[in-house]
Amino acid sequence: MLTYKMNIAGLDRELPLCPLNENLSIAAFVIFGDPELTTAAAKALLERAPAYDYLITAEAKGIPLAHEMARLAGNQKYFLARKTPKLYMTDVFEVTVHSITTAKEQKLYLDRADADLMRGKRILIVDDVISTGESLRAVEELVKAAGGNVCGKMTILAEGDAQNRDDLIYLEKLPLFTSKGEII
Repeated sequence: MLTYKMNIAGLDRELPLCPLNENLSIAAFVIFGDPELTTAAAKALLERAPAYDYLITAEAKGIPLAHEMARLAGNQKYFLARKTPKLYMTDVFEVTVHSITTAKEQKLYLDRADADLMRGKRILIVDDVISTGESLRAVEELVKAAGGNVCGKMTILAEGDAQNRDDLIYLEKLPLFTSKGEII
């Protein structure tokens, strides 16, 4: 299997390359099960974070990051944009997402109780990797629908065109690859 070695928040990791199609591959970055990297990345992002009241991330890969950032910042409450509405959720908001790592269209959901807490507050959106920005856009729409004010957008890795965004704070650039593992 082809891999890409990189240093993230001071830690070396080898990321497996996964084909998206016959010409394009991406490096798989998964912080699940890697508490050392999650903590290091959360700490590094908090050092660059703008002032905020609450964090929010999309389910699922951003959860460990948001949790660790909230813990390091004093066990603050954070929000989760869910992939499916849960029984405890009431008066649910929804937006559609077209992510490159998911084969089909998805939706993200937020409930009224979280929206009420967000209203008028500074909300910092965090995620593990931003590539096309579709998940980020969907979370931003949810925050705005809830009456929150997006004060920043942060990610551990910016992949492809996301590296050129001036509205995104990130730790490292993650290139795209050919099917042979060459950097594009």
